[in-house]
Amino acid sequence: MAIPYEFAYEKPQNLEMAVKLLGKYGKKARLLAGGTDLANQMKQGFRVPGIIIDIKGIHEMEEIKMDGNELHIGSLATFNDLLSSRLIKENVNILHEAAGLVASNGVRNRATMVGNICSAVACMDSATPLMVHEAVIHTLSTRGGNSYRIQDWFVDNRKTAIQDDEIVTHVSIPLPAARYAGAYQKLMRYSGEDLSQANVSVLMLGEKQFSVAFGSVGPIPKRSLKIEHLLNEEGISEGSISRAKNMIDSVIAPITDVRATKEYRMHMSKVMFERALLAARERYNKPRVFFK
Repeated sequence: MAIPYEFAYEKPQNLEMAVKLLGKYGKKARLLAGGTDLANQMKQGFRVPGIIIDIKGIHEMEEIKMDGNELHIGSLATFNDLLSSRLIKENVNILHEAAGLVASNGVRNRATMVGNICSAVACMDSATPLMVHEAVIHTLSTRGGNSYRIQDWFVDNRKTAIQDDEIVTHVSIPLPAARYAGAYQKLMRYSGEDLSQANVSVLMLGEKQFSVAFGSVGPIPKRSLKIEHLLNEEGISEGSISRAKNMIDSVIAPITDVRATKEYRMHMSKVMFERALLAARERYNKPRVFFK
């Protein structure tokens, strides 16, 4: 279906020009990076812009690099860029796993991780891996630079803390100095591409230090401090896993829709939590083994 709306179009050649355009047009503008979400929204008449600012040609925002003990992911890095990056695979394996489960190869060639968290749809894949790693989102506007902790980023379904004149330049992930390992689990169809019906990320930072986040089971992704506290106190055992799973009922709020019932999402979130926890422990004990 064609997009039946008129809008202006600009394609800045560098970040400075993009920031100036966004400062000029503000809430009338939408940024075009991968465009996988934007095109669908415009076809449906949702948030139709007065102007599209195409930032795909700003190559400095494609980079994935290390900066000290931080991993920086540029705003134009696609999910296939994440999959092909050894820096991602070896340092943020949870994100590498999540990237491989995003839609189809064609979509991963265009869709960006930053676009995913800016769209802030409940079923996004990249949010929980970034939450357990305590990522920071960096923005730029004519007023200067700004940064948001990932836990402060998501305000509601399809709504983030970003201001109308801000552009995300990159996401930084601080890498722990000590050994760590994690795992990502996603509830989806057995074959073919699918949106996340539920997902879980677990990061193990020590024998009794854990970070846990749930996605697609509420309007925004949620990190569970009380489950983390339990695991941090007791470590991993049959009893602590059982008690943690019982806590999930009060942590997430899944809904029933055409893809799954709330009861099934709740049940599978508990199953995936246990699987992710045990996988993280196995990988923690074999830190040199990287998984596809």
